[in-house]
Amino acid sequence: MARLAGDPGVWGRARYAVGFRLPAENRDWVRHDLTDAGWRWRMVGRHLGVMVPFCAALALLPGAWWLRVMVVLLALLTSTFTVAISADDLRRARLRKHGLDQ
Repeated sequence: MARLAGDPGVWGRARYAVGFRLPAENRDWVRHDLTDAGWRWRMVGRHLGVMVPFCAALALLPGAWWLRVMVVLLALLTSTFTVAISADDLRRARLRKHGLDQ
């Protein structure tokens, strides 16, 4: 896939996934990311990219193996469900944060 104009690169995408605001030169990329087809799946994918390392750390906590698996599943499934059902609000907030109108 060809890179879009204003693509922030790996470090910029990581900061964007965590919730930081990108510079003005990335505005076209942000608009595309939040309004083009598949925006909801990209949002869930970004969320999973942030949560998987967190869940891996949870899996290292002491306890029975089944309890560690259940804690990881609970954290991953509930947070992903929350992002999926509130995706419209999260998208509006990100558009507003970057100075874009819906």
